[in-house]
Amino acid sequence: MNRSRPKTKRSRALGLALTPKCVRYFERRPYPPGVHGRSRKQMSDYKTRLLEKQRLRAQYDVSEKQLRRAFDRSARGAGKTGDALVTDLETRLDALVLRAGFARTIYQARQFVSHQHFLVNGERVDIPSYRVRPGSVISVAERSRTMPPFLLAAAGADAPEHVPDYLRVDHANLAAQLVRLPERSEIPVQCDVQLVVEYYSR
Repeated sequence: MNRSRPKTKRSRALGLALTPKCVRYFERRPYPPGVHGRSRKQMSDYKTRLLEKQRLRAQYDVSEKQLRRAFDRSARGAGKTGDALVTDLETRLDALVLRAGFARTIYQARQFVSHQHFLVNGERVDIPSYRVRPGSVISVAERSRTMPPFLLAAAGADAPEHVPDYLRVDHANLAAQLVRLPERSEIPVQCDVQLVVEYYSR
């Protein structure tokens, strides 16, 4: 995934703050970057769908190939494809690390997992896209617990205002359990998933 573009500009282009730091920049300039950012013309249907797909990609920090694969899996299953797609992405290990409050951003969560700071059911996992199954327990590795970011997490410094009901989190012990599969209405993602489905179904 191309991450060379500054996150503040990406946030303004997508219309959402991707990190806590981006919030104040986005509030100061709540319009797309560039000379014509303030006077952007009405978008075509294709561009509207494309933008929504990019918004979903950015919130989970996934590549186009990863998102396409997730969509294909969701399309083959039962139920609404859009809801199944977001549920599939939400069960990624890096996404659950973020929701549990063990990281401040999806980018930090991805890095923590890649650097082998997390265990799933006692086994070390270093793949951010690893799909966590209901009942599985995510915990911080013993050797990583004294690191400053995890000391802050244990104190609840990065805890979200509302932990989703599909997660049971014990910040003091730096552990979380995926109780069940999340439902679309519970997942804090800003996206019209129907537009994403229409983009890939065209």
